Amino acid sequence: MHADARRVSAASLVFIAVAAAVVVLVALLALLLVLDAQRSARAEAEEVTRGVATSIAVAPSVADALGGDDATAVLQPFAEGIMAGAGVDFVTIMTPDGIRVTHRDPAEIGRAYLGTIPSEPVALTEEFAGTLGPSVRTIVPIEAGGGVVGWVSVGRTVGSIASDLLPRLPFVVVIVLAVLVAGLAGALLARRTTRRLAGDLPAGSIRDAVASYESMRTLGEALRAQTHEHGNRMHTAVSLLELGRTREAIEILTETSRQSQALVDQVAARRDGDPTVGALLLGKAAQAREHGVEWSAEIDPAAPRSVLSPVDAVSVVGNLIDNALDAAASGEPPRWVRIAFENAAPGALRIVVADSGSGIPDDLRDRVFEHGFSTKPAGADGRGVGLALVRSIVEDAGGSISIASAPTTFTAVLPARQP
Repeated sequence: MHADARRVSAASLVFIAVAAAVVVLVALLALLLVLDAQRSARAEAEEVTRGVATSIAVAPSVADALGGDDATAVLQPFAEGIMAGAGVDFVTIMTPDGIRVTHRDPAEIGRAYLGTIPSEPVALTEEFAGTLGPSVRTIVPIEAGGGVVGWVSVGRTVGSIASDLLPRLPFVVVIVLAVLVAGLAGALLARRTTRRLAGDLPAGSIRDAVASYESMRTLGEALRAQTHEHGNRMHTAVSLLELGRTREAIEILTETSRQSQALVDQVAARRDGDPTVGALLLGKAAQAREHGVEWSAEIDPAAPRSVLSPVDAVSVVGNLIDNALDAAASGEPPRWVRIAFENAAPGALRIVVADSGSGIPDDLRDRVFEHGFSTKPAGADGRGVGLALVRSIVEDAGGSISIASAPTTFTAVLPARQP
């Protein structure tokens, strides 16, 4: 899958990612709109049943009919007319103990009401499965002479409530299609923009290009610092020679040679070292001295070479060191950076970079590797790219990277290159 991702152009991957996100969002939107329509339809059904039931309960003719000799003969036609005109599925008028006086199915008249009859004379709205199936119903007391003379229950079946959704579905479909078209248009625009910037390059090639840029940047900074330091020492030595102070000039040149040679000896002692990384370390040592940061490098002679290419290796090591130098230089004294190359048996290289900086807050630890996130000022070059690129390179190579505190320590473990 990883190989396929490297062959597919970055523009196509952007289109696929954006289009997939749009489809998911549109599906969620459609679901929310349907659920909202269902909620609205049920709320309307509750309001209708409550209003119709209340209107029937307060009608004096209903209470009078319940007190008569043949309530059904009077109230059944009355209930049927309300069912036809009010758009409800049933109107059941009953005695105080729940015996039906009217019903949609005349055969059910005289039988007990199926539903909850409140213990107090109050209105109650509920969903209950009666003779017509599940329905939303409201039961209201019919009062006369200071007491309850009967009850009226008005309801709509769940099926009829669901049928009310059909007129609303075209509106939902129009909204969903509009959002889908707009989202896909945005995906096409994102693909066109990406293609203008990267052509048809695969995503892996773009990452490699970024890694190459980062490698050249960090290596260029290291070499500039080394050249600057060497030039300063040479100018000082020449000035001392012109003043006849030969011994001091020799001491400066000797110290310069000794510091560089110590690191060269460590790098050269590795059985399978990377000369590009070695040159990077020499330059970074000079860069540390330029920032007033104490530099310490421990390189295990048995430490293997990682599977990374020289470009990726320089990008990983250089960015970790740059991050540590920035943190140490902005912190309180003593300021120091320590780097170690260790043999993480079996068959792995461990790179450890620690610094004396103020550390990374616990709530930001999981974000430092996110692309675009940085604790540096907004105007810093390469903001939010370095550590994100480091994690991408390390994980693509089958390795891992972690952060520890007190002191801040980045540890990258990479598979070793096979002989």
